[in-house]
Amino acid sequence: MQRAQETSAPIAKAHNIEITTDERLIEASNIFEGEPFGVGDGALLRPRAWRHLWNPWRPSWGEPYVEQVDRMLAAVFTAHAAANGKDAICVSHQLPIWILRSAIEQRRMLHDPRKRECSLASVTSIHFDDNDMISGLTYSEPARHLLPAKK
Repeated sequence: MQRAQETSAPIAKAHNIEITTDERLIEASNIFEGEPFGVGDGALLRPRAWRHLWNPWRPSWGEPYVEQVDRMLAAVFTAHAAANGKDAICVSHQLPIWILRSAIEQRRMLHDPRKRECSLASVTSIHFDDNDMISGLTYSEPARHLLPAKK
């Protein structure tokens, strides 16, 4: 939560608002927390990891996607209500944001992490209609020029 609060601090200061911490915006829990796990780091070559990787739909190594969607939606609706008709900003991590976005856009949860459209400092905006229901979503990368070039 520390990095999320550090990210929120300049926004809160610029608008003279207080940061509210919502524990539901945390990263997805998994058994690989604190360990390198990605393309090229050899994680898939370690036999002790294999027993956790049998079901990518759940995922079997950690918090199920549907639970991530439920908690993220609850946090988003709470922030929307607290904003009382104004914009609310929620800061979270790539996977929970991507999974929530996938649910809103009615895409499947199973995905290739290398193909997520959710870069560092990106903004995923959830739009609400007059009945306080989600009506759409937009994505932008205002700091795209600061990101490393893709290979």
